[in-house]
Amino acid sequence: MSKQSIFGRISTLIRANVNSLIDQAEDPEKMLDQLVRDYTNNIADAESAIAETIGQLRLLERDTEEDKKAATEWGNKALAASRKGDELRAAGDSAGADKFDNLAKVALQRQVQTENEVRAVEPQIQQQQVVVDKLKDGLNGMKQKLEQLKGKRNELVSRAKVADAQNKVHDAVKSVDVMDPTSELGRFEEKVRRQESLAAGKAELSASSLDAQFESLEDVGELTEVEARLAALKSGGNSGSITAG
Repeated sequence: MSKQSIFGRISTLIRANVNSLIDQAEDPEKMLDQLVRDYTNNIADAESAIAETIGQLRLLERDTEEDKKAATEWGNKALAASRKGDELRAAGDSAGADKFDNLAKVALQRQVQTENEVRAVEPQIQQQQVVVDKLKDGLNGMKQKLEQLKGKRNELVSRAKVADAQNKVHDAVKSVDVMDPTSELGRFEEKVRRQESLAAGKAELSASSLDAQFESLEDVGELTEVEARLAALKSGGNSGSITAG
């Protein structure tokens, strides 16, 4: 994974608006669970890539330190060869002196080459260190974002459970609301009222039937009295009228 792609993924994830994503999601809890998994996987990938980048930087730094030591050592060798040449020249051994002077020149050339390599690599090390620092900051930002996601997910789940519990309580209260005609008690009360009405109707009907029977009995009594008086008239006797004196 290139550093550019790492930067791109880190910046995209850090800029992600969690609240906006939640508002647009059909199932916010499921969406947050997926985001947590994606962030966790991306963080693992980023950590691996950043660790590799840091490893390359540290290797480059060690190589540079070794080059610096080598440059110092070549300088020491050049100095030693030069002194040996001076000693031989002072002793009258020009050939030996030239030999060591040439060795000193070779050592100095190696020193110059090594120092040039160090100077060429040092800006790269500095740039690489800047990149590593940015990657570390980005990774820390991703981890903070992940904790926000986890917190948001837990908050959402907790709120959903509370809302569900509240709804169940409201439904339970509504089911025993004696003033609500749609509740179980309301429907039962309506059934009782219908039964009471039916019983009242039957009682009223029964009473009407008894009244009619008693009225028929009174009619029979009147007819009997009339028949008795008619018989008395026919026999020439007193009709038994209540007006007779």
